[in-house]
Amino acid sequence: MKVIILGTAAGGGLPQWNCACDLCVRARAGDPSVPGRTQDCVVVSATGRDWYLLNASPDLRAQLTATPELAPGPGRRETPLRGVLLTDAELDHTLGLTFLREGAELTVWAPPPVLDHLPLRPVLAHYRDWSWLPATEPFAIGDGLECTVLPLSGKRPRYAQAAPTAPDWVVAYRVHDPATGGTLVYAPCVAELPPGFADFVADADHVLLDGTFHTAGEMSTATAGGTTDQRRMGHLPITESLPLLPDGGIRWHYTHLNNTNPVADRASPEHTAVSAAGATVPLDGTRLEI
Repeated sequence: MKVIILGTAAGGGLPQWNCACDLCVRARAGDPSVPGRTQDCVVVSATGRDWYLLNASPDLRAQLTATPELAPGPGRRETPLRGVLLTDAELDHTLGLTFLREGAELTVWAPPPVLDHLPLRPVLAHYRDWSWLPATEPFAIGDGLECTVLPLSGKRPRYAQAAPTAPDWVVAYRVHDPATGGTLVYAPCVAELPPGFADFVADADHVLLDGTFHTAGEMSTATAGGTTDQRRMGHLPITESLPLLPDGGIRWHYTHLNNTNPVADRASPEHTAVSAAGATVPLDGTRLEI
């Protein structure tokens, strides 16, 4: 299985357009220790021919054009994208669908609450007759990749606060390649490690895990505003998740970094501590062969 981590930042990217925190200022200035990051998105393929997105970030157009494997061809309007797996209904993870309306037919998998309440869905219906399928039971994508789903939380996006509650507004995906035995887990939004998480990641080769915040109060400190506890935003801080990560040869990678997260500074003691614990903080464009 081939994996390309197209983007590694949380909503707004790094630098964020409306932020003058220390990390954003340094990223704008071209500080090599604080490389720019686009918003979180991953693409997977069994063979390198048919590709499937895990989420669809607002930066998707730039991510697609920067990735040779995803270039159109051989037909003039032919692309290798075949589908999208949505972890939730947040705009940061779904707005990229609007760019895909110009391409071929796609299949979109998402948790049932997301299928029912994603406002982009009726808009996109005017452009493309896509297949929208519930991400519940195990399902296959591409040339035999097997996907299973773990509900993570009932956190609804701000625009959907009036929608019914459900335990699977946010999910993680486990993608297994039976041809190689390789397994990837993608969990960019984790409010807490839920029951069953250890079994879900067991024997995985690589896990892309929520690294939005390093500590629970960092955004208030870095930007002098906002909530004082980022856990309320549905993201378990790295300082709390890192000691809980199961052993067993899994390669853990923190992704979905907020622009205030000090691990985005590759020269910081926080980044060094994550590396010393055996996890990585991948850059945009990182490729994995599983």
